[in-house]
Formats: sequence, C-alpha cells, structure tokens
Amino acid sequence: MTQTAKALLVDDRRENLMALEAILQGLPVQSVAVESGEAALKQLLVDDFAVILLDAQMPNMDGFETASHIKRRERTRHVPIIFLTAADKDAQLALRGYAVGAVDYLTKPFDPWVLRAKVSVFVELWVKTRQLAAQSEVVREREAQWRALTDAVDEATTLLRSDDPDGRDRAVELLEQARWGSVS
Repeated sequence: MTQTAKALLVDDRRENLMALEAILQGLPVQSVAVESGEAALKQLLVDDFAVILLDAQMPNMDGFETASHIKRRERTRHVPIIFLTAADKDAQLALRGYAVGAVDYLTKPFDPWVLRAKVSVFVELWVKTRQLAAQSEVVREREAQWRALTDAVDEATTLLRSDDPDGRDRAVELLEQARWGSVS
C-alpha cells in the first residue's frame, strides 16, 4: 500500500495556487490547495504532507502565524515549510520565517525549477521515511515471531527433559504451533 506524497499549497490568491500547481505538475506529489491559514490548519488535521508551500502575507492569519500553529502541533511539527512571498527582499521577513520553523524562504518571482527541486527533495525524504517505517515494522514483527519461536523451543526442551509422560506430546504440539506462527 504505497501512499502518494502530498504538498499543501497555501495562498490567498487563487491564481498563485494555480501557478504552484502547474509548477509541481509531473512531480510524484499530489497538490492540495487552500486559500487561507485556517483552511491549511484544518487540512493538516486530515492529511499528512511531505511539504507545505506557504504564502507569508495573507489576510486574517498570515503565513507566520499559520506556521507557528503548524509547528506547535505534535502531528505536524516536522513537516517542512517553504515560505513564498511577494514582499521585497527584506531580510527581517526571511529571519521571521526561519524563526517560526521554515526550512526555506523564497521571494517571488522565483525560479520554478528551483522550487520543483526543493519540493522533490522533501517528497523523496517523505517517501524514504515511510519506507523505513514500514521496514521497521516488519523487523519488529519478525523479532516478535522469533521471540515466540525461541520461547516455544525453550519450553519444548524443558518438557522433553522432564519426567512428565505427556511432555513429549506437549513439546511436539508447542513446536508445531511455533512452526505455523500460532504460539501465544
């Protein structure tokens, strides 16, 4: 069950969202576009994202406040945020973006190929993290099976060494259960 990576696009201007969706076209990522910080926070309650592209300047809840909320939530604090802004190249705004947890801060107009490359990196990291988590789960399951099998062999050995006349039958039964993974 491979889950598709998603990018959350947050901008109060529909035309900017459409441009971002076009830039990301062809990447192995599903774009989810919302038009406010509030909508972004709601979307983050139901979906997991590989990266968030967040407009810094929006009415009501700006990108900085939105990022602060995102970074305070346990579930979303590690999602990388790339700020996008039409503001002038004011270093203070970039520092403010980094202060609230952004991994990058791009000023419009930006090179679409640079943004695609950055998003690709975070998508690849997200995919690799999911693969590692799945492999880790398989290892945990196999370790549990191995422990159960080892315990069954130990118990069967003890039974075979005992003077109990039914020990041999119980030992065989234990080993059969362990062989078929039904040892509890």
